[in-house]
Amino acid sequence: MTTKMTIEPEQQFSITELSAMFNLTPRALRFYETKQLISPQRIGSRRVYSKRDKGRLALVVLGKNVGFSLDEIKEMLDLYDLRDGQKTQLKLTSKKFRAQIQKLVEQKKQIQNAIEQLSHLCDQVENAIDGRDGPVKLTETTSAR
Repeated sequence: MTTKMTIEPEQQFSITELSAMFNLTPRALRFYETKQLISPQRIGSRRVYSKRDKGRLALVVLGKNVGFSLDEIKEMLDLYDLRDGQKTQLKLTSKKFRAQIQKLVEQKKQIQNAIEQLSHLCDQVENAIDGRDGPVKLTETTSAR
C-alpha cells in the first residue's frame, strides 16, 4: 500500500496559481499531467501541486522554450528520481544540451540564409515596382549560397 505525502499548505499551489506563474493554460497543465511530467495530488476534484511540481514545471517550460520535446524533457526529469546524486541525470542532460545547441546553431544558419534570400528578393521586387530593374529573377536568389 502506497501512501501519498501530504503537502504543507504554504507549499501548495492550485492549477490557477501555477497557470498564472508560468503563463500557461490549465489545459496545458492537465496535459503535462497526462504526460507524467507533473503529478499533483487530488483533494476531491481539486488538483494540488507541490513545490516539486512547480520546479518540474519550470524545467518543462524551459525545455520547451529551447526546443526539447516533452519526451526528451521527461527522460531528463525522470533521471532525478534515481537518487545517484544526479550524476546520471546531469550527464544525460549535458549531452542533450550540447546536441540541442548544435541543432539550434544549424537552424540559425538556415534562418540567416532565408533572411538574406528574402531581403534580396524584396530589393528586386521593389526595384521592379519603381522601374529601376527588369523583371524579378527568382532563380538567382533561390539557389543555395
